Amino acid sequence: MNISVIGAGQMGAGIAQVFATGGHQVSLVDINQTALDRGIATIGNSLDRIVKKERITEAEKAAALANITGFTDMGAGTQEADLVIEAATENVDLKLKIFAQLASLAPAAAPLATNTSSISITRIAAATDRPDKVIGMHFMNPVPVMKLVEVIRGYATSDETTELVMNLSRELGKVPVEVNDYPGFVANRILMPMINEAITTLFEGVAGVAEIDTVMKLGMAHPMGPLQLADYIGLDTCLAILEVMKDGFGRAHFQPCPLLVNMVMAGKLGRKSGEGFYDYSGGGKELVVSGSFV
Repeated sequence: MNISVIGAGQMGAGIAQVFATGGHQVSLVDINQTALDRGIATIGNSLDRIVKKERITEAEKAAALANITGFTDMGAGTQEADLVIEAATENVDLKLKIFAQLASLAPAAAPLATNTSSISITRIAAATDRPDKVIGMHFMNPVPVMKLVEVIRGYATSDETTELVMNLSRELGKVPVEVNDYPGFVANRILMPMINEAITTLFEGVAGVAEIDTVMKLGMAHPMGPLQLADYIGLDTCLAILEVMKDGFGRAHFQPCPLLVNMVMAGKLGRKSGEGFYDYSGGGKELVVSGSFV
Protein backbone atom coordinates (compact mmCIF):
# COMPACT_ATOMS: atom_id res chain seq x y z
CA MET A 1 0.00 0.00 0.00
CA ASN A 2 0.94 3.63 -0.47
CA ILE A 3 0.78 5.32 2.94
CA SER A 4 0.91 9.09 3.41
CA VAL A 5 1.92 10.32 6.86
CA ILE A 6 1.22 13.99 7.60
CA GLY A 7 3.69 15.42 10.11
CA ALA A 8 7.33 14.41 10.54
CA GLY A 9 7.60 14.88 14.29
CA GLN A 10 8.23 12.13 16.82
CA MET A 11 4.95 10.33 16.17
CA GLY A 12 4.88 10.85 12.42
CA ALA A 13 8.45 9.61 12.03
CA GLY A 14 7.66 6.54 14.12
CA ILE A 15 4.53 5.75 12.10
CA ALA A 16 6.43 6.18 8.84
CA GLN A 17 9.15 3.85 10.14
CA VAL A 18 6.84 0.97 11.04
CA PHE A 19 5.03 1.12 7.70
CA ALA A 20 8.31 1.35 5.76
CA THR A 21 9.82 -1.61 7.60
CA GLY A 22 6.58 -3.47 6.90
CA GLY A 23 7.23 -3.10 3.17
CA HIS A 24 4.84 -0.23 2.40
CA GLN A 25 5.68 2.80 0.30
CA VAL A 26 5.55 5.84 2.59
CA SER A 27 5.17 9.51 1.71
CA LEU A 28 6.26 11.54 4.76
CA VAL A 29 4.80 15.04 4.52
CA ASP A 30 5.75 18.15 6.49
CA ILE A 31 5.47 21.75 5.31
CA ASN A 32 8.76 22.53 7.10
CA GLN A 33 11.82 21.15 5.26
CA THR A 34 13.94 21.26 8.43
CA ALA A 35 11.33 19.23 10.33
CA LEU A 36 11.10 16.79 7.43
CA ASP A 37 14.87 16.31 7.32
CA ARG A 38 14.93 15.85 11.09
CA GLY A 39 12.15 13.26 10.91
CA ILE A 40 13.94 11.19 8.27
CA ALA A 41 17.17 11.43 10.28
CA THR A 42 15.27 10.24 13.36
CA ILE A 43 14.07 7.20 11.42
CA GLY A 44 17.63 6.45 10.30
CA ASN A 45 18.94 6.69 13.86
CA SER A 46 16.15 4.46 15.14
CA LEU A 47 16.89 1.84 12.50
CA ASP A 48 20.59 2.01 13.37
CA ARG A 49 19.76 1.06 16.95
CA ILE A 50 17.64 -1.86 15.75
CA VAL A 51 20.51 -3.06 13.54
CA LYS A 52 22.87 -2.92 16.53
CA LYS A 53 20.43 -5.12 18.45
CA GLU A 54 20.56 -7.53 15.49
CA ARG A 55 16.80 -7.40 15.00
CA ILE A 56 17.20 -6.31 11.36
CA THR A 57 20.09 -6.35 8.90
CA GLU A 58 21.80 -3.43 7.19
CA ALA A 59 20.08 -4.49 3.98
CA GLU A 60 16.67 -4.40 5.67
CA LYS A 61 17.44 -0.97 7.09
CA ALA A 62 18.40 0.29 3.62
CA ALA A 63 15.23 -1.17 2.14
CA ALA A 64 13.08 0.54 4.78
CA LEU A 65 14.71 3.93 4.17
CA ALA A 66 14.28 3.45 0.42
CA ASN A 67 10.54 3.02 1.01
CA ILE A 68 10.28 6.57 2.44
CA THR A 69 9.96 9.69 0.29
CA GLY A 70 9.77 13.15 1.82
CA PHE A 71 7.41 15.90 0.64
CA THR A 72 6.78 19.48 1.72
CA ASP A 73 3.70 19.72 -0.51
CA MET A 74 0.64 17.93 0.85
CA GLY A 75 -0.95 17.54 -2.56
CA ALA A 76 2.11 15.84 -4.04
CA GLY A 77 2.55 13.73 -0.92
CA THR A 78 -1.00 12.36 -0.91
CA GLN A 79 -2.00 12.08 -4.57
CA GLU A 80 -1.31 8.33 -4.72
CA ALA A 81 -2.27 7.46 -1.13
CA ASP A 82 -4.23 4.32 -0.30
CA LEU A 83 -4.36 5.53 3.32
CA VAL A 84 -3.51 8.89 4.89
CA ILE A 85 -2.48 9.12 8.54
CA GLU A 86 -2.33 12.59 10.10
CA ALA A 87 0.17 12.96 12.96
CA ALA A 88 0.33 16.71 13.47
CA THR A 89 0.34 18.60 16.77
CA GLU A 90 -2.58 17.89 19.13
CA ASN A 91 -4.46 21.05 18.16
CA VAL A 92 -8.06 20.82 17.04
CA ASP A 93 -8.00 23.83 14.70
CA LEU A 94 -4.87 22.56 12.96
CA LYS A 95 -6.33 19.08 12.51
CA LEU A 96 -9.60 20.46 11.12
CA LYS A 97 -7.64 22.55 8.63
CA ILE A 98 -5.53 19.56 7.54
CA PHE A 99 -8.55 17.29 7.07
CA ALA A 100 -10.42 19.92 5.07
CA GLN A 101 -7.39 20.08 2.77
CA LEU A 102 -7.07 16.29 2.60
CA ALA A 103 -10.69 16.03 1.47
CA SER A 104 -9.76 17.84 -1.75
CA LEU A 105 -6.23 16.45 -2.18
CA ALA A 106 -6.27 12.75 -1.31
CA PRO A 107 -7.90 10.16 -3.61
CA ALA A 108 -11.63 9.83 -2.94
CA ALA A 109 -11.26 6.15 -2.03
CA ALA A 110 -8.51 6.73 0.53
CA PRO A 111 -9.44 6.46 4.23
CA LEU A 112 -8.23 9.39 6.33
CA ALA A 113 -6.87 8.41 9.74
CA THR A 114 -5.79 10.66 12.58
CA ASN A 115 -3.27 9.83 15.28
CA THR A 116 -5.04 12.18 17.70
CA SER A 117 -4.84 11.11 21.32
CA SER A 118 -8.03 12.83 22.49
CA ILE A 119 -9.85 14.95 19.87
CA SER A 120 -13.26 13.86 18.56
CA ILE A 121 -13.06 11.76 15.41
CA THR A 122 -16.63 12.78 14.58
CA ARG A 123 -15.68 16.46 14.72
CA ILE A 124 -12.64 15.89 12.51
CA ALA A 125 -14.72 13.83 10.05
CA ALA A 126 -17.21 16.69 9.72
CA ALA A 127 -14.48 18.77 8.06
CA THR A 128 -14.36 16.29 5.15
CA ASP A 129 -16.60 15.01 2.38
CA ARG A 130 -16.06 11.39 3.47
CA PRO A 131 -16.94 10.97 7.18
CA ASP A 132 -17.42 7.23 6.64
CA LYS A 133 -13.72 6.98 5.76
CA VAL A 134 -12.39 9.00 8.73
CA ILE A 135 -11.06 7.02 11.69
CA GLY A 136 -8.74 7.33 14.66
CA MET A 137 -5.49 5.36 14.51
CA HIS A 138 -3.83 6.25 17.80
CA PHE A 139 -0.35 4.75 18.01
CA MET A 140 1.50 4.68 21.32
CA ASN A 141 4.90 6.33 21.78
CA PRO A 142 7.52 5.16 20.86
CA VAL A 143 5.71 3.79 17.82
CA PRO A 144 8.33 1.21 16.74
CA VAL A 145 8.30 -0.36 20.22
CA MET A 146 4.76 -0.12 21.57
CA LYS A 147 2.26 -2.74 20.41
CA LEU A 148 -1.05 -0.98 21.06
CA VAL A 149 -3.06 0.92 18.45
CA GLU A 150 -6.34 2.47 19.60
CA VAL A 151 -8.71 2.31 16.62
CA ILE A 152 -11.44 4.89 17.21
CA ARG A 153 -14.70 4.88 15.30
CA GLY A 154 -16.40 8.22 14.72
CA TYR A 155 -20.17 8.51 14.47
CA ALA A 156 -20.13 7.78 10.73
CA THR A 157 -17.03 5.56 10.40
CA SER A 158 -17.89 2.56 8.24
CA ASP A 159 -17.30 -1.09 9.06
CA GLU A 160 -15.15 -1.32 5.93
CA THR A 161 -12.83 1.47 7.08
CA THR A 162 -12.59 -0.01 10.57
CA GLU A 163 -11.81 -3.49 9.27
CA LEU A 164 -9.09 -2.14 6.95
CA VAL A 165 -7.34 -0.28 9.76
CA MET A 166 -7.66 -3.17 12.22
CA ASN A 167 -6.19 -5.63 9.71
CA LEU A 168 -3.42 -3.26 8.66
CA SER A 169 -2.45 -2.73 12.30
CA ARG A 170 -2.18 -6.48 12.81
CA GLU A 171 -0.02 -6.80 9.69
CA LEU A 172 2.39 -4.29 11.27
CA GLY A 173 2.69 -6.54 14.33
CA LYS A 174 0.52 -4.24 16.45
CA VAL A 175 -2.46 -5.10 18.65
CA PRO A 176 -5.44 -2.96 17.61
CA VAL A 177 -8.22 -2.28 20.10
CA GLU A 178 -11.49 -0.85 18.80
CA VAL A 179 -13.00 1.92 20.94
CA ASN A 180 -15.76 4.49 20.57
CA ASP A 181 -15.42 8.22 20.09
CA TYR A 182 -15.39 9.97 23.47
CA PRO A 183 -12.83 12.53 24.70
CA GLY A 184 -9.52 10.88 25.58
CA PHE A 185 -10.80 7.52 24.25
CA VAL A 186 -9.53 4.82 26.68
CA ALA A 187 -5.77 5.28 27.08
CA ASN A 188 -5.68 8.98 27.90
CA ARG A 189 -9.00 9.07 29.71
CA ILE A 190 -7.35 6.84 32.32
CA LEU A 191 -3.71 7.94 32.01
CA MET A 192 -4.00 11.74 32.03
CA PRO A 193 -5.98 12.07 35.29
CA MET A 194 -3.27 9.92 36.93
CA ILE A 195 -0.50 12.15 35.57
CA ASN A 196 -2.46 15.25 36.59
CA GLU A 197 -2.91 13.87 40.12
CA ALA A 198 0.83 13.14 40.34
CA ILE A 199 1.53 16.76 39.37
CA THR A 200 -1.01 17.96 41.96
CA THR A 201 0.69 15.77 44.59
CA LEU A 202 3.96 17.54 43.77
CA PHE A 203 2.26 20.96 43.66
CA GLU A 204 0.79 20.43 47.14
CA GLY A 205 4.17 19.43 48.58
CA VAL A 206 3.23 15.88 49.49
CA ALA A 207 6.44 14.50 47.98
CA GLY A 208 9.18 15.35 45.50
CA VAL A 209 9.56 14.36 41.85
CA ALA A 210 11.82 11.36 42.41
CA GLU A 211 9.77 10.19 45.39
CA ILE A 212 6.46 10.27 43.50
CA ASP A 213 7.92 8.40 40.54
CA THR A 214 9.63 5.85 42.80
CA VAL A 215 6.36 5.08 44.61
CA MET A 216 4.58 4.41 41.32
CA LYS A 217 7.43 2.39 39.81
CA LEU A 218 8.15 0.20 42.82
CA GLY A 219 4.72 0.18 44.43
CA MET A 220 2.55 -0.15 41.32
CA ALA A 221 5.05 -1.89 38.98
CA HIS A 222 4.90 0.95 36.44
CA PRO A 223 7.93 0.89 34.12
CA MET A 224 8.12 4.69 34.25
CA GLY A 225 6.90 7.12 36.89
CA PRO A 226 4.03 9.47 35.96
CA LEU A 227 6.19 12.62 36.04
CA GLN A 228 8.90 11.05 33.90
CA LEU A 229 6.19 9.79 31.55
CA ALA A 230 4.69 13.29 31.35
CA ASP A 231 8.11 14.61 30.34
CA TYR A 232 8.37 11.91 27.69
CA ILE A 233 4.91 12.64 26.26
CA GLY A 234 5.42 16.41 26.44
CA LEU A 235 3.81 18.60 29.07
CA ASP A 236 2.12 20.69 26.38
CA THR A 237 0.52 17.55 24.96
CA CYS A 238 -0.62 16.46 28.44
CA LEU A 239 -2.17 19.88 28.98
CA ALA A 240 -3.91 19.83 25.59
CA ILE A 241 -5.42 16.39 26.25
CA LEU A 242 -6.65 17.37 29.71
CA GLU A 243 -8.28 20.49 28.28
CA VAL A 244 -10.05 18.45 25.60
CA MET A 245 -11.44 16.11 28.27
CA LYS A 246 -12.36 18.99 30.60
CA ASP A 247 -14.31 20.68 27.79
CA GLY A 248 -15.83 17.41 26.57
CA PHE A 249 -17.02 16.06 29.92
CA GLY A 250 -17.26 19.20 32.09
CA ARG A 251 -15.89 17.32 35.08
CA ALA A 252 -13.66 18.92 37.70
CA HIS A 253 -11.19 16.05 37.90
CA PHE A 254 -10.00 16.81 34.35
CA GLN A 255 -9.04 20.38 35.36
CA PRO A 256 -5.27 20.73 34.69
CA CYS A 257 -3.12 21.37 37.75
CA PRO A 258 -1.91 25.02 37.92
CA LEU A 259 1.68 23.77 38.08
CA LEU A 260 1.28 22.02 34.73
CA VAL A 261 -0.22 25.16 33.19
CA ASN A 262 2.63 27.33 34.50
CA MET A 263 5.34 24.95 33.31
CA VAL A 264 3.90 24.90 29.80
CA MET A 265 3.66 28.70 29.77
CA ALA A 266 7.31 28.83 30.88
CA GLY A 267 8.35 26.54 28.03
CA LYS A 268 9.30 23.66 30.32
CA LEU A 269 7.80 20.94 28.14
CA GLY A 270 9.86 17.89 29.13
CA ARG A 271 12.40 16.04 27.04
CA LYS A 272 11.72 17.97 23.85
CA SER A 273 12.59 21.31 25.47
CA GLY A 274 15.45 19.95 27.60
CA GLU A 275 13.67 20.43 30.91
CA GLY A 276 10.41 19.46 32.55
CA PHE A 277 10.10 17.66 35.86
CA TYR A 278 13.60 16.41 35.08
CA ASP A 279 16.59 18.15 33.50
CA TYR A 280 17.67 16.75 30.12
CA SER A 281 20.03 19.59 29.18
CA GLY A 282 23.09 17.35 29.47
CA GLY A 283 21.89 15.31 26.52
CA GLY A 284 22.28 11.99 28.32
CA LYS A 285 19.71 9.46 29.39
CA GLU A 286 20.25 9.99 33.11
CA LEU A 287 17.45 11.92 34.77
CA VAL A 288 18.30 14.87 36.98
CA VAL A 289 15.50 16.26 39.09
CA SER A 290 14.84 19.92 38.28
CA GLY A 291 14.79 22.60 40.93
CA SER A 292 11.78 24.39 42.39
CA PHE A 293 8.25 23.87 41.08
CA VAL A 294 6.16 25.92 43.50
